[in-house]
Amino acid sequence: MTARITRRAALISGAAAGAASCASTPHMTPYVAARGALGGVFAHGVASGDPAADSIILWTRVSVDEAETGARAALHWELAADEAFADIRARGETVTGASRDWTVKILAGGLDPATTYFYRFALGGARSPVGRTRTLPVGGVAAARFAVMSCSNFPFGYFNVYDLVSREDDLDAVIHLGDYIYEYGRQGYGGAAGAALGRDHQPAHEIITLGDYRKRHAQYKADPSSRAMHARHPLIPIWDDHETSNDSWKDGAENHDPQTEGGWNARRRAALQAYYEWMPVREPEMAPEAFFRSFSFGDLLTIAAIETRLMARSRQFEYSEIVPTLKTPDDVARFRKQILRDETREMLGAAQLDYLDRTLRNSVAAGQPWRLIANQVIMAEVIAPDLTQHVTEENIAALEREWDQARSFVEFSKLGLPWNLDAWDGYPAARERFYNLANTAGADGMIVVTGDTHTWWANDLVDRNGAPMGVELGTHSVTSPSPLRNEFLGGKGADYALLMNRENKDVRYVSGAHHGFIHLTVTKDAARAEYRAVDTIEAPAYNGFTKAAFDIERRNGAARFNDADGLGFKEGVLF
Repeated sequence: MTARITRRAALISGAAAGAASCASTPHMTPYVAARGALGGVFAHGVASGDPAADSIILWTRVSVDEAETGARAALHWELAADEAFADIRARGETVTGASRDWTVKILAGGLDPATTYFYRFALGGARSPVGRTRTLPVGGVAAARFAVMSCSNFPFGYFNVYDLVSREDDLDAVIHLGDYIYEYGRQGYGGAAGAALGRDHQPAHEIITLGDYRKRHAQYKADPSSRAMHARHPLIPIWDDHETSNDSWKDGAENHDPQTEGGWNARRRAALQAYYEWMPVREPEMAPEAFFRSFSFGDLLTIAAIETRLMARSRQFEYSEIVPTLKTPDDVARFRKQILRDETREMLGAAQLDYLDRTLRNSVAAGQPWRLIANQVIMAEVIAPDLTQHVTEENIAALEREWDQARSFVEFSKLGLPWNLDAWDGYPAARERFYNLANTAGADGMIVVTGDTHTWWANDLVDRNGAPMGVELGTHSVTSPSPLRNEFLGGKGADYALLMNRENKDVRYVSGAHHGFIHLTVTKDAARAEYRAVDTIEAPAYNGFTKAAFDIERRNGAARFNDADGLGFKEGVLF
């Protein structure tokens, strides 16, 4: 560790421009994403998800004229071992209607493990596109492969990242880490970009009611790249905040005004009902908010998909509320020790911790070397670098037009406090509870995959005493813009990313450039995370390339970074 700190100190003070200027030029492959609506009865395509060894959820939605069909429609479905449907393994009939927005979810059971299947639906003479899916393995498993993605905001750009994932042949599942939809209206976040690209949100206003959330899900599912990705691979999704409303927590959300938008509970119920109608997932028995579950891959790994928004999360701190109270060093120390580290602040809650304890213990008992945690927000400790010496009043004013907390955040950044209070850094006691649980369960080999920030990360995870807990892989977004993008702060985004990297010993790599997903391969002895990116989301024609890659090994039981490829000179020094 000493050598690493020394290398960091050797970099010039205030990261210089050209963060990636010394990186090798990646090989780019040109693609053109599909365009145009599918139309017809199955305008939203097909999807599958939440796989088990012997079953999987199959999904579709029918577009019908209620005046002709009435309030219900009967569909046929088939699942086969071959794409020609010569070897039918399961079939049946189901009914849908207006009460569930004409969506269909089938639990196809009695299936074989580690098997690729094909499925389709039919209504009258109309037949759906064919979907491909795969069940989980049992017994000995040599490797598992996943696409890890997050933050698909329709108006900000074309879903070229979805298209790129649809071209992968070797994936066991797509792990979507949340912000699958966004709640804003056309005058809100992303509205200007959507108007420029002809990708305006539907409905035009911010979504609040059940009908609103249904229409928004329908718009996202109708996108051709979304349809292609869903038809190709099974989905393991978790939600973050925008499936309900920005910065949501147990009893409310930053982007919810009870005075003008009604009660939070009613809005949350509407959002979750639409989510369960439109997503290929198993619905929790405990409560709609209890959307945590696990997936076991034989003797190789368990995925624990956690819920950190609606079950138990305490209200997050707002920079504009905190900064006026921190006038002296004593104020800062008091905030850090007594308020930020308050033991009562929750993220997971007792019921979920109990479930995770059982899940991790079962994984260890099964002899699995790896635990993969599907997580919404950054888990590593990341302290905000002091921005006051690096930004101008013009930079702050420009940022304020996008984010009303900008000026408060710049002032906050000089206090040596966490960069993101909406992440686990805003709930350090809850993070330690999770780490303690993992340690007690003997759950080493932990890889945490994270979304939310629209930024690439490779982080070390350590507990309060500095003991290694594992590694964190943060994926960029499908379309949402990064706060560390090159254009950020008047073109200083790459410099700020280097500054963030240099000032935080647990941050091994961070970059806001290029949207994409993580292609994660896990074997018995190692894991490799390739950060696969697209060069544009502003047109359907794009190039795909590997931006960076990280090798992970188990060392003394803990998951640790071993090597990295594709980094620029300064990024490599900081890694």
